[in-house]
Amino acid sequence: MRCAVISDIHGNLDALEAVLADAGEVDQVWCLGDVVGYGPQPNECIDVLRARDALCVAGNHDRACTGAMDTAEFNPEASEAALWTRGQLTPEHQAYLKHLPEVLTAGASSEFTIVHGSPREPVWEYLTHVSAARLNFEYFQTPYCLVGHTHVPLIFQKPLPDERPPNYRTIVPAEDVPFPLEAHRLIINPGSVGQPRDGNPAAAYMLYASAGSGGRPTLTLRRVTYPVAAIQQKMREAGLPARLITRLTYGW
Repeated sequence: MRCAVISDIHGNLDALEAVLADAGEVDQVWCLGDVVGYGPQPNECIDVLRARDALCVAGNHDRACTGAMDTAEFNPEASEAALWTRGQLTPEHQAYLKHLPEVLTAGASSEFTIVHGSPREPVWEYLTHVSAARLNFEYFQTPYCLVGHTHVPLIFQKPLPDERPPNYRTIVPAEDVPFPLEAHRLIINPGSVGQPRDGNPAAAYMLYASAGSGGRPTLTLRRVTYPVAAIQQKMREAGLPARLITRLTYGW
């Protein structure tokens, strides 16, 4: 089984198309939410996911852009973009976003829990530090949990029961190096397709490969360059906030 693990597309069709082209032929696309918000092509991004029959959970921007969540907790630019997106979405696409679940399981043996924010608070909680991540291991039962929301590729690893000292680890995955999925329980963030925020403007996603021919299952971080200037021009033409446009140049 080979799957593309994507998150935080944020209406950036150019980045989404580049990522899916890089992934090539996959059995499934797993999307960790925030399909829309920030970017200028929300309807088109939804169409791509639906055409791929992607497994997808709801993110906070998906909820806000349908009116299901208040934007009071958003920063001003994010709120402005959410309201703009709400006005652009077709009724069909509004319905698609409204019916996205908050939690899914995936994998040949249902070994992955899929959420946007965290297993404890699927839509909203940010897992930026191991202190928050370690508490969240109690909120899912599968070996692995896939999360998005922070826009930064990161892996949190729980120690095995007999490990001494029992240290929880934070791992920054290396690009193009398969990360083996073994006995440790993990919370894994593939980074953002449409709004990277780790100082690298290239779109981020992961490729999952299940075990085959005696091998081990792996996740591999991929970074994909795409025409940033093209999406920025579309954002300008749509009248979206300047800060959201500029940050794409720097991946921050």
